[in-house]
Amino acid sequence: MAKTIQAIRGMNDILPDQSPAWQAVERVLRDVVASYGYSEIRMPMVESTHLFKRSIGEATDIVEKEMYTFEDRNGDSLTLRPEGTASCVRAGNQHGLLYNQIQRLWYMGPMFRYERPQKGRYRQFHQFGVEVFGLADAAIDAEVIMLSARLWQQFGISDQVQLQLNSLASNEARHAYRDALKAYLSDYREQLDEDSQRRLQSNPLRILDSKDANTQAILANAPQLSDYWDDESAAHFDELCQRLQAAGIDYVINQRLVRGLDYYNRTVFEWVTDALGAQGTVCAGGRYDGLVEQLGGRATPAFGFALGLERLVLLLQEQQKVQPRRSVDAYLMLLGDEAELRGADVAEKLRDALPGLRLTTHIGGGNLKKQMKKADKSGAEVALIVGSDELANEQLSIKPLRTEAPQEQLDWATAVERLQPLTRG
Repeated sequence: MAKTIQAIRGMNDILPDQSPAWQAVERVLRDVVASYGYSEIRMPMVESTHLFKRSIGEATDIVEKEMYTFEDRNGDSLTLRPEGTASCVRAGNQHGLLYNQIQRLWYMGPMFRYERPQKGRYRQFHQFGVEVFGLADAAIDAEVIMLSARLWQQFGISDQVQLQLNSLASNEARHAYRDALKAYLSDYREQLDEDSQRRLQSNPLRILDSKDANTQAILANAPQLSDYWDDESAAHFDELCQRLQAAGIDYVINQRLVRGLDYYNRTVFEWVTDALGAQGTVCAGGRYDGLVEQLGGRATPAFGFALGLERLVLLLQEQQKVQPRRSVDAYLMLLGDEAELRGADVAEKLRDALPGLRLTTHIGGGNLKKQMKKADKSGAEVALIVGSDELANEQLSIKPLRTEAPQEQLDWATAVERLQPLTRG
């Protein structure tokens, strides 16, 4: 007997009993971005490795340790996309969507990073992202953050997430702060955790994210990024805070929030939660005004965020906030040879009359009791029964499966009317 093939570690199947929850979440995401006038863009899962090295930064954990990179038959280095922003910018540049234009875009799909699989984090994971191009004003920072806040409102978890804000200021200000932080931490090099010692030369700002308690204690007296803000960046951040306050959106300023990608400048933000145990990030993003030019386009301001669907679905399930639409509304039972012969035609007429009805037709024969068991197991709200009487009289019998209501034998038009509410559930 051949050995059973298993999925690759960290690459998870989403099974039929799990997918309705995902569909419910995806439906809310699509509805909210549509209400803000955003358009969908779909990018390939495989890109040139150079794209991510140029955009994310060669000294980041993603590029150094986490990318799935390989050579194709022509010897070109390709990478399974680890995030969506760089691909979105590449597509915008390639197709002339960005220069001197305003674009509000969103995307959703799988990403890939080689890291230790854990609860809600996998090597193939799914992200939903929003990107805005062509607007430099703090008003768009506020709009995108408000959009993300509306997501939590729609999911019913506003009380489970906290908005954290910071500003990385201009590239020049950030570089000055980087040098000051590096100089300060160099005096404590031997006391830093191993990862922080490595980052001290390549990417010292990432040390601010360290989870090591001793490193955090050292950082308590480190220089503050806000001390290096330029006036324009400070004014931009102040306006953003005023707009969020005017909209009633609570936030905290986290001076150690820097994000893990090199392309960010000015506003960065995260929505965090402790509802999944240790505090974790549900959604994160910020401004990246230099990335379009860095990837070969004309200078274009940009702002966006991404959220991980696995962690969001997990959070909603933990809070019992996911109410997926049932996968089957009605189960069509066919009793007798003639009903079995004509059953497919009856089913198609029901689908014509009731667009949106999720209808499963019984196949395989069997008596009333056997088919009723199948109908109940399907999760359908009602069983629809077609036998010789129903065929002769152009009727349909409806048997509720989730209530004590009696079975009814109705003429076709009345039956269609009775079933109409199911198409909305």
